[in-house]
Order: sequence, then structure tokens, then C-alpha cells
Amino acid sequence: MTHVCIIGLGRTGMEIAKVILKQRDMKLVGAICSEFSTKAGKDIGEILGLPEIGAKIYPPNQLNYVLEKLKPDVFIDFSNYKATMNYVASISEKKAALVIGTTGFSKTDILRMKVLAKKNGSGILHAPNITVGVNVMMLLSNIAARILTDYDFEISEAHHKYKKDSPSGTALKIAGQIEEGLQSSGVEVNESIPIHAVRAGGIVGRHELMVAGENDKIEIVHESFNRKAFADGAMRGVRFIKGRKGFFEMQDVLDLERVLASYFDKRKIAIANTSS
Repeated sequence: MTHVCIIGLGRTGMEIAKVILKQRDMKLVGAICSEFSTKAGKDIGEILGLPEIGAKIYPPNQLNYVLEKLKPDVFIDFSNYKATMNYVASISEKKAALVIGTTGFSKTDILRMKVLAKKNGSGILHAPNITVGVNVMMLLSNIAARILTDYDFEISEAHHKYKKDSPSGTALKIAGQIEEGLQSSGVEVNESIPIHAVRAGGIVGRHELMVAGENDKIEIVHESFNRKAFADGAMRGVRFIKGRKGFFEMQDVLDLERVLASYFDKRKIAIANTSS
């Protein structure tokens, strides 16, 4: 049984809590809310509109109590990057695993996480792109860039008006996959892939890649209909990170590097057979 604690009880955090309660191999032992939240001290069931489940919500200053008394195996973080950087060291030192679905981290923040995971022998999964579908989109973007090297690539993304970082971490990851694909095919990338961002209404999340040539174009689109997509990805992340040591990303959870390598190995064999 994996004991889980959620950090951040916004709309996504509450959806994750509901999904955890349906898992046979997980137990929700508590949650940590933001500093000024009125949810502290309440039972998680109460804020979900359910009967009490015996798991309480704690303010951030009781993190050490949660670590010592509740002993979660895995924390799931959907708070904000500033809060994450305040507690990541404490969690890592206790060798509890951490699934981070928050965005907005700097390169220095990511480097610090990697150092902490290695130093403490803990597991950290950095997954700002936690939905399974959007990770498949990244793989397809990489493949398109490797094959369509003379095409133009543009990314558009849209999220709800409360999302602070722009462009999204996922859009930046898609751009990185395109650049990696182009470079793998010998193309020198001198300019960043253009990204257009929209923050409006209650849009959960939409990412679109346009790959345009002189005579045709391809569009790859991923859209989350609701926050359960994030919760499903978080469940995969929890099962992956428990017991592991080191710093990981969702491509490790889904083994996408192997899928990509397998695709191009088979393609090379097919081309060789055709030309022989």
C-alpha cells in the first residue's frame, strides 16, 4: 500500500484526491494547503463533499509533522514553483518520493532538484506535462522534426486565465522535442520555435503544433477535457516513482526514449531493405 500526501488543494489537487480514494493500492494520508488557505484543519473528505476519510489538511508549517508522523511514501505536488522549492529539500532528506506537476521552474531550480535526488538517494519525478496524451504528442513532434526537416514549426497553447506562467512548461518541452529532432537529423537550430500563448476563461489545457511545408501541413493537437487527465497521469507517476532513486521525467515513466529509438531503428532497416 502506497501512502500518499497531496500538496496543493486547488481544482487539480482535489481531483487527484478523489482519484486516489478509488485506488486499491494507495491510501491518502493527508494534504498540505497553501499558507493562507481556510482548508487547514479540515478532513479531506469534507472539502470533497464526501464523508470524513480520517485524513486531515495541514498548513505548510506542519510539513515536518507530516513527514515524521504520517510518513508518506509519495508526495504529489500541484501547488506552485515557489512553494515547491521551499519544501523539496525537507522531503528529499526524508527519502520520501515526490511527483511534481507544478510549472514555472528555472534551470537552476531543476538543477537543485537533481542534486538533491542524487545526494539524498530520493526519487523526484518532475512532470509539468503529466497527462499521458501530451507526452505522446511530444514523441510525435520529435518524429515529425526528424523527418520534415525543411518544414516550419509553430506551437500554440491555451490555458485558463489563472495560470501564471506563459508560455506553459509543456509548450517549452514540445519546442525542445522539435529542436532535438531537428538536431538529430543534422539541422542547425539558430532560432527558438515560436510559441503563441493564450490565457482565457476556464480552458483546462490545449496544445497545438503546426508543421507547415510549401505544399501541405500537419497539425498535432492535444486537449485536456477535464482535470481527471492530470489525475490519471499522477497515478502513473506515483506507481513509477515509489522505491526509485534519482531525477525522472514523464518520458521515463512512459519509456518514450525506447519507443523513439525502436521506431527509427525499424525505419533504418526498412530503408536499407528497400535500397538493396
